[in-house]
Amino acid sequence: MLHHAALSTRAKVAYHFSPVLPYRSVFIHLHSTIPTHTCVWNSAIPSVFDSAFDLSWIKNHLTDSMFQGTRDYNPKQMAIREKVFNTIVSCFKRHGAETIDTPVFELKETLTGKYGEDSKLIYDLKDQGGELLSLRYDLTVPFARYLAMNKITNIKRYHIAKVYRRDNPAMTRGRYREFYQCDFDIAGQYDAMIPDAECLKIVHEILSELDLGDFRIKVNDRRILDGMFAVCGVPDNMFRTICSTVDKLDKLPWEAVKNEMVNEKGLSEEAADQIGVYVGMQGGMDLAERLLQDQKMCQSTQACAGLTDIKLLFSYLQLFQVTDKVVFDLSLARGLDYYTGIIYEAILTQAGVAPVAPETSNEAPTEECVTVGSVAGGGRYDGLVGMFDPKGRKVPCVGVSIGIERIFSIMEQKAEKIRTTEVQVMVAAAQKNLLEERLRLITELWNAGIKAELMYKKSPKLLSQLQHCEESGIPLVAILGEQELKNGVVKLRNVATRDEVDISRADLIAEIKKRTSA
Repeated sequence: MLHHAALSTRAKVAYHFSPVLPYRSVFIHLHSTIPTHTCVWNSAIPSVFDSAFDLSWIKNHLTDSMFQGTRDYNPKQMAIREKVFNTIVSCFKRHGAETIDTPVFELKETLTGKYGEDSKLIYDLKDQGGELLSLRYDLTVPFARYLAMNKITNIKRYHIAKVYRRDNPAMTRGRYREFYQCDFDIAGQYDAMIPDAECLKIVHEILSELDLGDFRIKVNDRRILDGMFAVCGVPDNMFRTICSTVDKLDKLPWEAVKNEMVNEKGLSEEAADQIGVYVGMQGGMDLAERLLQDQKMCQSTQACAGLTDIKLLFSYLQLFQVTDKVVFDLSLARGLDYYTGIIYEAILTQAGVAPVAPETSNEAPTEECVTVGSVAGGGRYDGLVGMFDPKGRKVPCVGVSIGIERIFSIMEQKAEKIRTTEVQVMVAAAQKNLLEERLRLITELWNAGIKAELMYKKSPKLLSQLQHCEESGIPLVAILGEQELKNGVVKLRNVATRDEVDISRADLIAEIKKRTSA
């Protein structure tokens, strides 16, 4: 008899993966009418099924993760991931950060109302008996909750962990539903813009060290945006929703953004046109100085405070020697509700750092400066911790999150031959029946902290052992033979040059460490 579970699985796969809807009903009809004998399934159904479905399409898609927006990582990909993590963590530690961890899920009320229009992307968990929980959307809100619960008012921390978003995935561009974030945050009461500038310095260091290509870091300030909205005639209750629309300017042309403001969100066309003038401006400290003299912008106390801090920020960035990559961009909005001051975002460019556009230009970027996408972002969120404190006590915070998945995607494309292990030496035998001697030698190496391996055969062929070293990138082979055992030596072979030298057993460990220390 045909197993129902197996047939059901095929039916489900066909139903969900077939790109041609009418064929689904054909297969379900076959499922219910064909006699349930194994031989019939093995012969009759595949022939009919093949003619109705593009089975190659299904097979190709079954090689990917069955869960949309997630993926598996093979050893080569994990080696790249580990290299990237090491670079990032090394930078975080260089700047004096310590690490923490928080649960992968939080109370739903902890996350609600913190992400603006993106709150719809939060994964809610099924009620398990009174607690309404959600998977964390980012690492910032859990960090703020952690500070409030533990009454911490001063910390420099980093946190690397997975977060979850019910977004439309774009796997080739590094956008997933489950992905890592690498966060660096400074919490505490400090003088203006000093920790903010350090966060930008960290982004500059990481992107430079990873050698991903040319990049630029866009900066703005939420107070400038809010002041701009006010002087342009945006009602107070529309600030956040208009901010979310402006945040789409990195993906949509101005006309599409304006259309959403006017026709979908009800903003007046006159206000939208005035916003359009400002969001086309880019520059540096000079732009901040010009806007401080702008007849409209100078009417907003908020905007003036933000512009003053932007000037101060650029003065510190000059001392940090990173202003060549930083641009003051009034179109940068970052739609998360919890930002209160400076905001920033790092983007990669396909061909050279995108030049600073004229300050009043609304033109689209030229082909030479088309952006690959955001790889880091962050900002100041001085009010978030107070939301979780019973007495509303605030802890000023500023931080940055590195978009690790997009970086992985770029690194994978650039990677050539990658070693997936760190084995320093292979313990090999030149003749048969030397398993016990190999085990004794590899034990000595392991006990001395040397990374070593051997083949799991009693009498492997020497050629097979050497080929394994070449394929795996193992640099050295320690070869044992009857003559070597008699003389108390080990033949040490350099896999790359194929040079061999006899080393006394007593000196072997020191020689291996010397040759592999780099």
